[in-house]
Amino acid sequence: MSSGLLPEGLRDRLPPQAEAASRLMHRIVVAIGRHGYARVQPPLAEFEDELVGRLKSARAQDLLRFVDPVSQRTLALRPDLTGQIGRIAATRLANAARPLRLAYGGPVLKLRATQLRPEREMMQAGAELIGSDSVAAVIEVLRVAIEALEVTGLAHISIDLTLPDLIETLGGGGEIAALLDAKDAGGLAAIGAHDYLPYIAAAGPIGPALDALRAIGGKAVASRIDALECIRTALGDRVALTLDPTERHGFEYQSWIGFSLFGGGLNGEVGRGGSYTIVHPGGREEPATGFSLYLDPLVDAGLGTRDVRRAFVPLNGDTEAAAELRVQGWITIAALTEADDAHALGCTHRLEGGEAVAL
Repeated sequence: MSSGLLPEGLRDRLPPQAEAASRLMHRIVVAIGRHGYARVQPPLAEFEDELVGRLKSARAQDLLRFVDPVSQRTLALRPDLTGQIGRIAATRLANAARPLRLAYGGPVLKLRATQLRPEREMMQAGAELIGSDSVAAVIEVLRVAIEALEVTGLAHISIDLTLPDLIETLGGGGEIAALLDAKDAGGLAAIGAHDYLPYIAAAGPIGPALDALRAIGGKAVASRIDALECIRTALGDRVALTLDPTERHGFEYQSWIGFSLFGGGLNGEVGRGGSYTIVHPGGREEPATGFSLYLDPLVDAGLGTRDVRRAFVPLNGDTEAAAELRVQGWITIAALTEADDAHALGCTHRLEGGEAVAL
């Protein structure tokens, strides 16, 4: 007899969380679509080499793989949808006009979980702007991401910006890069890499962080400061902005800019994005900018359920009035017997005299 146990990192979504996940996915994808992003729907699994080969720095060891009994080739379950969007853009939509705006939403499966996020299966939604990684493209993508989070009801949104390729541009690699990743100022000082210490200190709210970068100076920093100022001005006070110029963890395939999205009351990030490169057949590279949102933290926080109205329809109640409520976006629960209880069935209202009356 089955015990009902599931593999580690996998779980069932029960009511009302399952409905909330579906509701939030719809709201997010619709919000993205209103900015001209057309939805695509790639498969849950595909050939391993295709899944890895479309994004720079993608790794086969991060994939849950298995042999396809039909083709006898290795397939992989997607750990992220971004690579698949890159494949579609580079093949099926290679001749489409650029910039190409694509939206997506669906489940992903990670090979390993993290302490901060123990789930391996997650719902992911997002948008990719293919053909540009300009400042204007980044600003558009950030605005779309913010609006997509706002429609879920998430409050106190904040964005942490980072410059993933800055250290490499400055010539720091190997041990220096590892010490910067660990924010190990003592280690940098010990090996005489004092020039990199100010970059660790230049982290925090966007205003002081930019001032610190200006004080460092240099050609490599100047262009990035100009870009960050444009982003800061464009977003204004809509969200809280911070900057960590040396943060690279989780931004392995991002190029000149990356960002993490956070919300009030949530533990950890709810999304991330930035600029990156798609690899076309033949090796041609194409710039792109995008973001991914993870719905599970939103569902766990109760978003998508707080504004749901459920009307109890008594036995032999007014079915026409109930139908009208459904047209208006209500959920109706019809009694099957006199013993059915509105409170026990999770209703917020009761249909009486053709009107929904709060319980």
